[in-house]
Amino acid sequence: MTGVPASAAGGTGRRPAPGAKLGAAAVNQASLWNIANILTMIRLVLVPGFVLLLLADGGYDPVWRAWAWAAFAVAMITDIFDGHLARTYDLVTDFGKIADPIADKAIMGSALICLSWLGELPWWVTGVILGRELGITLLRFWVIRYGVIPASRGGKMKTLAQGTAVGMYVLVLTGPLATLRFWVMALAVVLTVVTGLDYIRQAIVLRRQGLAAERAAR
Repeated sequence: MTGVPASAAGGTGRRPAPGAKLGAAAVNQASLWNIANILTMIRLVLVPGFVLLLLADGGYDPVWRAWAWAAFAVAMITDIFDGHLARTYDLVTDFGKIADPIADKAIMGSALICLSWLGELPWWVTGVILGRELGITLLRFWVIRYGVIPASRGGKMKTLAQGTAVGMYVLVLTGPLATLRFWVMALAVVLTVVTGLDYIRQAIVLRRQGLAAERAAR
C-alpha cells in the first residue's frame, strides 16, 4: 500500500474496459498503414507488373520495354523515399524492416534474371550481383548478436550504379548509349564486389569485438 489514491497516481481506480486492450492493438495495427510502408507495398506490387512488361511480346519490343523501364524507375524512386520518410518521421515498423529489403531485392533480382534470360546481360553478372546481395544478408544475420553493420557510402553508390545500369539495360538502346550502359554496369559490378568485401571485413571485426567483450564479461 502506498497511501496514494489511484486518481492521484494517474489512474482512475477502475479496471480497464474489456475492449481497451483490443482497441490499443487496433491502433498499433493501423500504424502499419503509413506512407513509408505504403510505398514499400507499391514496390512489391510493381515487381510482377514489371516482369510482365519486360517480357511482353517476346521481350524485345521497344514500347513494352519503355513501359517496363517506367515501372522500374517508379520502384527505384519509392525505394529512395520510403526509407527517408520512415527515418525522418519516425515511421519505422517491423513490417517495413522486413518488407523493404525484400522489395529491393525482388525488383532488382527479377530485372537481372529477366535481362540475362533475354540474352541482354551475361549470367555471370547476374550471379555476382545476386550472390553478393544474398551473401551480405546472411552475413548480417551471422553477426546480428554482436551489432548491426551500417550501410556505407560505398554501398549507397553501389545501389545507385546498379539501378542506373539495370535501368539502361531495360531500355532498348543502341550506339553510344549502348556502349555507355556497358561501362555503367561494369562500374556497378566493381562496386558490388568491393563493397561486398568491405562488408565481410566489417563483419569479421564486429564478431571479434563481440567475442572479446563476451570473454571479458565472463
